[in-house]
Amino acid sequence: MAKHNIKELSIQVNLNGLSFCILNRSSNRIEYLNFLEFENKLGPFDLLNRLKTELSSNSVFSDEFEDVLVIHQNELATLVPQELYDAKYKADYLKFNSKILKTDFITHDKIAVNESVVVYVPYVNINNYIFDTFGEFVFKHSLTVFVDTVLQKHKNNQGPIVCINVNHNSIELIVLDGNDIQLINSFECHSLEDFIYYVLFVFEQLELDVETTPVKVSGQIDKADKYFEVLYRYIRDVDFLDLGLNFQFADSIDDSQLSRYFLILNSF
Repeated sequence: MAKHNIKELSIQVNLNGLSFCILNRSSNRIEYLNFLEFENKLGPFDLLNRLKTELSSNSVFSDEFEDVLVIHQNELATLVPQELYDAKYKADYLKFNSKILKTDFITHDKIAVNESVVVYVPYVNINNYIFDTFGEFVFKHSLTVFVDTVLQKHKNNQGPIVCINVNHNSIELIVLDGNDIQLINSFECHSLEDFIYYVLFVFEQLELDVETTPVKVSGQIDKADKYFEVLYRYIRDVDFLDLGLNFQFADSIDDSQLSRYFLILNSF
């Protein structure tokens, strides 16, 4: 007999905040969507405590979930072509652009659309707690979700396109040219000046034209805020990444804010 009311839970963990999404797969309806932003950046131990508090205090997480996904969002990640990847050297791929410890657990995700591998350090304490709470689950890095999603949406694009996912105090930035990734990086941004500096630096280094190269944004940004305004001051073609979702949404969810949940909504 087929199951009814099949639900899936996706959790995005970041030292600056937590995002939650519950999809009712039977009705193709997003039933719950929420983002918690921390006043200050936490350590992994305090992050776990905040996650425990949220999961134990909200009754929506007491439902039975067919699938659970954890998205680890941090700067401890890099992209490697699959043909060049060797698991024996996974720490070497990371050490050139991330500060890692000998005790760090390093793993990887595969991205089929462009045959690449995301090498990263997950929050092991979060994974252990999720396993104890929900049993078997899947985890991946936010870079995996971002790269896979923008490639799927823009693989037939002619000419370069810049995609920026904005977080609290950081951005992920990808430059695509057709199916090719010209650049991918994460930057810490603690001010408006940091933000526009890194974006314009990428334009300069790749010799992109600010008049003709489109910039697509997602995440913690909207048309009314200063980050969008400063982008549009220097770059002519600025718009939001197309969510392209076929889900229905609960009446309690503000659909004008969906771009803020770009990664977690594209994780299913």
